[in-house]
Amino acid sequence: MTLGRVALARMPAIRCKINSLFSTFHLASSSMNLPSSPLSRHISMKTESLVSKLTSSGLLKTQGLIGGKWVDANDGNTIQVLNPATGEVIANVPCMGRRETDDAISSANDAFRLSMPSEGNGTGMSPLQEFGFHDNWHGVNSLPLRGANIYENVERYSSLLTDFLMLLPTCIARFDLLITHKEKLGQLITLEQGKPLKEAMGEVSYGASFIEFFAEEAKRVYGDIIPATLGDRRLFVLKQPVGVVGAITPWNFPLAMITRKVGPALACGCTVVVKPSELTPLTALAAAELALQAGIPPVLGVYIIGTPSTEEPQFTNRGVLNVVMGKAPDIGDALLASREVRKITFTGSTAVGKKLMAGAAGTVKRLSLELGGNAPCIVFDDADLDVAVKGSTYHIDTLSLLSDYNGFWTAIAADALIQDFENVFFLNDVALCFAFIFGRYCHGGGIYDKFADAFSKAVQSMQVGDGFSEGVVQGPLINEAAVQKVESFVQDAITQGAKVLLGGKRHSLGMTFYEPTVISNVTETMLLSREEVFGPVAPLLRFETEEEAIWLANNTNAGLAAYIFTNNVQRSWRVTEALEYGLVGVNEGIISTEVAPFGGVKQSGLGREGSKYGMDEYLEVSITFSAYLEKVKAIFSLPRVEEENKLSILIQ
Repeated sequence: MTLGRVALARMPAIRCKINSLFSTFHLASSSMNLPSSPLSRHISMKTESLVSKLTSSGLLKTQGLIGGKWVDANDGNTIQVLNPATGEVIANVPCMGRRETDDAISSANDAFRLSMPSEGNGTGMSPLQEFGFHDNWHGVNSLPLRGANIYENVERYSSLLTDFLMLLPTCIARFDLLITHKEKLGQLITLEQGKPLKEAMGEVSYGASFIEFFAEEAKRVYGDIIPATLGDRRLFVLKQPVGVVGAITPWNFPLAMITRKVGPALACGCTVVVKPSELTPLTALAAAELALQAGIPPVLGVYIIGTPSTEEPQFTNRGVLNVVMGKAPDIGDALLASREVRKITFTGSTAVGKKLMAGAAGTVKRLSLELGGNAPCIVFDDADLDVAVKGSTYHIDTLSLLSDYNGFWTAIAADALIQDFENVFFLNDVALCFAFIFGRYCHGGGIYDKFADAFSKAVQSMQVGDGFSEGVVQGPLINEAAVQKVESFVQDAITQGAKVLLGGKRHSLGMTFYEPTVISNVTETMLLSREEVFGPVAPLLRFETEEEAIWLANNTNAGLAAYIFTNNVQRSWRVTEALEYGLVGVNEGIISTEVAPFGGVKQSGLGREGSKYGMDEYLEVSITFSAYLEKVKAIFSLPRVEEENKLSILIQ
């Protein structure tokens, strides 16, 4: 039996709506400051034409979304959104703060409370139950829709909502709004974030996969019936939505990181306030616009109370989905201080994650933290390099389906000596979420030099440039601060004796472009080994024994992802179990998918995203212990019965 308000009432309606949605959300993690890149006073004709087309399509929005309405900042202040490849100002968006965030929280809370059991209508039922969704486990059909049990009612209104959403001209089916607009969304991502266009379009497809998955997974949020110790009692386990969720997303994957958070939140029945990075807010706003077109944010299973059962449902415009951007500290403080926000989900730096943990203590909020990493990629002498090459030659065309795997391709490519490495490594140097994307490459002494030579030759042939240019594999870094950080890491390594095999300096293109860099003779004391780089730099480390490789891999506070390459099955299991990481790839670089849990250990975060386990992050578990009321009344109405005797009788 499926138990709980979420499982019985909310899930099918939400599922239908999410199917036609897309997704949004995630707060700027490590980028808390405004971009410092030089601005271009004049916008090129090419950029102007693209901006004009995106504006005409309705996807280029320049206002925040609160309570189903597009709004400006209360004080009228704005933030410039830049193209990192050119420095051009492509848009101005509201610079919001605490007041606007409080409004968004209030709107989200109103939407959530409206879907809770109502106290004002005298029935004690939620609006969904008022409309015919009710718990009929005890066999009493107390509401309209005679002759139908709860599951038939659910399917009836699930079908109704599907038909309603299918009337929308841009909503073909399920997650098709995202897919339909994949090219335009990809252009928007490249414009404000810099990654190559094909990779950006791949991110759209990858992000859409989370919407499709969680729309279906919404049907499988099950409660339990536990056998009670007493035969005339019933013990129920209920799963219910956490409530209002604050989702803080980074700039590296401005769409996919939103869908990976918002998809399960909506599927579980939560409402959301999204804070995207101030560096890449336009993609989040475009996703919100598609949500409005799909009909999801204003309604999401929220009905006007008192609608007669013979009439079609009437939807109310509430803030199921809200998007605010601007002053990260003010917005973050508002989310942390609010008692109405019951959960924060964040992707970003470990430093910011620690601040969120401290700030959440005041209201004891639930947290999901996807933080920094520094993934080791270990290639043993017995690795079959030919197999590794074939398994790692993922071309740009493949990215149109699976762009979020770029980081993992980077890892496998580095260790596998792939000939097509230019299509895999540094694919998203401008969008690095974790240092492990260009993490540490540990190689057995016997193949170290061979790897370094082959790897450098492959990287040397890759094309760097504007993400809109044909054949470009590596775009710009996100801003000047990112370039300066890479420079400092490289200089630290050189000072300590590392050798630059390739690159090691700014690219001749200027702006925020940096040459693809390969550095050998790296040791564990260098910054490149100890901290996340967030730039196109591949440090190569050497090990002599299996034990040393494991020690090098685990000698970090991070614990997100790791990769090993070996043909020895026993070794693969030994090393896998010894590695202190949340994700491990064995002779495989693709280890991120919507059906598998994603997350790290140690200081790489808390909780998991994706998969059925990701749903649990947005659900509260409670129990109901029920006794027969008639027996209880009879026992306690006995005259002059001592308390211990009452308890004895009740237990019997």
